[in-house]
Amino acid sequence: MSITYRLFSFKVNPVKIGSEILVAELSERGFDGFEETSVGVDAYLVDNKWKTNLLSNLRILSNSNFEIEYSSKIIYPKNWNKIWESNFKPILINKDCIVRADFHPPLNLKYEIIITPKMSFGTGHHETTSMVMNHVLDLNLEGLKVLDMGCGTGILGILSEKKGAYSIDAVDIDRWCYESTLENSHLNDCKFIKAFCGDINLIKESKYDIILANINKNIIMNDISIYNDLLNTGGQLIISGFYDSDIIDIDKEAKSLKLELVFQKVKNLWASIHYIKS
Repeated sequence: MSITYRLFSFKVNPVKIGSEILVAELSERGFDGFEETSVGVDAYLVDNKWKTNLLSNLRILSNSNFEIEYSSKIIYPKNWNKIWESNFKPILINKDCIVRADFHPPLNLKYEIIITPKMSFGTGHHETTSMVMNHVLDLNLEGLKVLDMGCGTGILGILSEKKGAYSIDAVDIDRWCYESTLENSHLNDCKFIKAFCGDINLIKESKYDIILANINKNIIMNDISIYNDLLNTGGQLIISGFYDSDIIDIDKEAKSLKLELVFQKVKNLWASIHYIKS
């Protein structure tokens, strides 16, 4: 089916950190494709999702630490996945783990994850994804049951299986992400990933040893008590998708649930936190 997109070209200063924050906020509002430019970022939105107030409450636009200008235009149907693939580069998560597309040559590392680079969040290039992946790489998941909440491309579930998890539920409300997870699970010969299209209510009767939630602050604050209920005693919760300035609010909520802090990471204003249920 031919799709018409609306292209927003953002000029951002400072460009690197500002563009990363902008991409995360735009992702929450339905933008599903991004390209880095020398001055900022180009963001793509399916035209029928456009509303005149869609950008009115972007936090970064009112943040005095950043200067942002933008323009927009209609882009008529193209082969979007071909454009997306041409900009996809492999990323080394650590010395043992790389994320690449199937058209990149293998490097034969211990954990080599193949992702079809369509326009869905979660290729390992963003700080939040790479931080959660590093948390997972530090864990022994042998024989554990994992929930990947807001799975995107399925990358965290795929890594969990490669780390020894025997059962992984991957959940995303976006149909495109659900289908992407199915495709990427097949590409990586995964046998233990079950994908679900919907919200957390689909798996509220389940129990997990590990929950990974790389979403955003609002969803995490709203659902963290459910995550706690879904965890077995001694289970671990790893969350990301929010700024370092959000840590205080999230940690206060986590402590009210008796979740114990294990470790937290901050990278370019983005944060991830690792908790354990005692």
